[in-house]
Amino acid sequence: MQDINLDIPGGSIQVVMGLSGSGKSTLIRHINRLIEPTTGEVIVDGEDVVKMSPDALREFRRHKTAMVFQKFALLPHRTVLQNTVYGLEVQGIGKREREETAHRWIERVGLKGFENSYPSQLSGGMQQRVGLARALSNDAPILLMDEAYSALDPLIRVDMQTVLLDLQKEIRKTIVFITHDLDEALRLGDQIAILRDGIMVQQGTSQDIVLNPADDYVESFVKEVNRGKVIQTRTLIETDGEPANWPDSAVLDTETLDNAAREFTRPGIDRLSVTDASGRKLGTLSMHRTLNAMVAQ
Repeated sequence: MQDINLDIPGGSIQVVMGLSGSGKSTLIRHINRLIEPTTGEVIVDGEDVVKMSPDALREFRRHKTAMVFQKFALLPHRTVLQNTVYGLEVQGIGKREREETAHRWIERVGLKGFENSYPSQLSGGMQQRVGLARALSNDAPILLMDEAYSALDPLIRVDMQTVLLDLQKEIRKTIVFITHDLDEALRLGDQIAILRDGIMVQQGTSQDIVLNPADDYVESFVKEVNRGKVIQTRTLIETDGEPANWPDSAVLDTETLDNAAREFTRPGIDRLSVTDASGRKLGTLSMHRTLNAMVAQ
């Protein structure tokens, strides 16, 4: 890793992406010191993980972080329930409490009824749901996901992304998600950091990455992206004229250009107002700017 500086807001999903060998997994494993950094700091809640004693580090790993692996890392001789409670056992939580917690998360990830099944009896997607339930049962504020969905079939992968996004609305964990898939990064990430040969070549929102690639390497990632499904209307807002004269037809500022483009198919509509969730008009969006932004230059 070469001079990596990364600030991750609490309660957000930070995606780290790049090709194989770019340093993604190396970076995430520094956070809980599965790899010891030679220099630098890892600051969590004002405390430097790098300077923690062995006992403090053990407590940090037990209570502050949970990890979901690409290869599932389930114990084959344990059932779904027994795998899910494993972290709570390590923490010394009583049997009744840990099983109540595990049952709740098993149901939340869609595995109710499979509590007594063994990993060998489950599909890959179901096994990854067990790994997610196990991590969530720990109730750690930081969730580290190292290419967690890379081994899954495309449809199952999209399904698991949806599960994670739905859960995140409720749990608001700080999630560091490693992937080599740009579509996955754009769908999941509040922020995205792109690595190449141990160097962070760009960091920003999905809008930043798609609209303003930092170099040819990033541009090669984004050139085939469906921009209409990524770029949001607020990115193209114009504030010319008086708000009273802006159109009555409106779209939310968080809508994608794909959705806005559908509004332009209505007769006589070539400009829309853009509003926030409360209905306040923020500006306007023209059909010309929308279509231009949807097509890579």
